[in-house]
Amino acid sequence: MTGNSFCVALIHYPVYDKNGQVVTTAVTNLDIHDIARTARTFDADRYYVVTPVTDQQAMVSRIVSHWQDGWGATYNPKRKAALDLVSVAPSLDAARQDMAVRCGREPKIVVTGAAGRPGSVTCVELADRIAAGDDDYLLLFGTGWGMTEEVFSAADLVLEPIRGSGDYNHLSVRSAVSIYMDRLFGRR
Repeated sequence: MTGNSFCVALIHYPVYDKNGQVVTTAVTNLDIHDIARTARTFDADRYYVVTPVTDQQAMVSRIVSHWQDGWGATYNPKRKAALDLVSVAPSLDAARQDMAVRCGREPKIVVTGAAGRPGSVTCVELADRIAAGDDDYLLLFGTGWGMTEEVFSAADLVLEPIRGSGDYNHLSVRSAVSIYMDRLFGRR
């Protein structure tokens, strides 16, 4: 990767559960496939699945391997192309370090979430920054009930939340990734 790179990371730890406890969420097959397809559609350089649970890491590797090297690679080449982007990382820091090595510089960390926060950047502002090519960006998406305050505090940027037309605001992470990717990189 050189210049103007962006990657996506799905964070399974540290995140909150519905009671506000810090937990590790389970990786789902749908998240692996659907977010990889969205990442490929919008030309992401990498899709990191971040989980410290070794059994979950092994499961992701098995699923990806099936579509990259196994029967699935010949059965569905488009799925293979999407899953070629997937990397498993045991922590957010490991994903960040991997991206830094791939890009040759530290990426800017961008956090997403359903709650509005002071100083958030708009999708238009972030799209302009990415298009300028001065930095590389790692876009974080949380599972469960969102990433911890520690993750938000360590981020370089917080992206504005997606707002619907009503009060309900609890999209699936797959939907949120698709909407943000379209707003940041979609053709108009």
